[in-house]
Amino acid sequence: MPEYKHLFFDLDHTLWDFDANAKEALIEVYDHFELEAKGVHPFVDFYKHYLHHNEILWDRYHKGFITSDELKWKRMWRTMLEFKIGSEQLARDMSVHFLERLPVKKILFPHTIEILDYLTAKGYVLHLITNGFEKTQWSKINNSGLNKYFTHMITSEASNSLKPKKEIFDFALQKAGASLAESIMLGDNLDADIQGAINAGMDCVFVNHLKISTDIKPTYIIHHLEELEQIF
Repeated sequence: MPEYKHLFFDLDHTLWDFDANAKEALIEVYDHFELEAKGVHPFVDFYKHYLHHNEILWDRYHKGFITSDELKWKRMWRTMLEFKIGSEQLARDMSVHFLERLPVKKILFPHTIEILDYLTAKGYVLHLITNGFEKTQWSKINNSGLNKYFTHMITSEASNSLKPKKEIFDFALQKAGASLAESIMLGDNLDADIQGAINAGMDCVFVNHLKISTDIKPTYIIHHLEELEQIF
């Protein structure tokens, strides 16, 4: 087994439960802007449409077709169009409120703190590589208590690249002062995290919370974070 020293984690959907936190924040947006009174109901339909458009626009952002600003407000705008409301200003205001509320949420996947304590105690150096926005991601780790575990956080904004591009992994290795041989990527996204690591020549752990099948061959596959104790 390779002698790993540097562990590069993804944040959203791997350690920080993005879906649970986003739903809480969207409930607050829904209430704050009194969307039910505007004909946007029930909340479950608003939430379903948001998830649909958010996924499409994130894919377009990853592929370089839209900017981060467009992603942020257009996912709200497209969602509201489903309810025949086409106000760009409302969509932009909703986006600002959502991005203020989301990063203060604190829901983590089970055993996140325990496994980070375990890995830190064993002497591993932990880092984050995330496609999230710089200010938002820092707020997430500060509010959820994760900041003390990580030496570096490499974001797409700071590196001027996006997972799965090789450049963001090269940037992360350079910033951490780490070699490929002593580094491993841990994440939930088969394209961004796993295929990205493979393209960069880095070993990887597929954190398969959803237990999905894949033809991609990561170095390791786990279904629960506590299983990392069997690897490290």
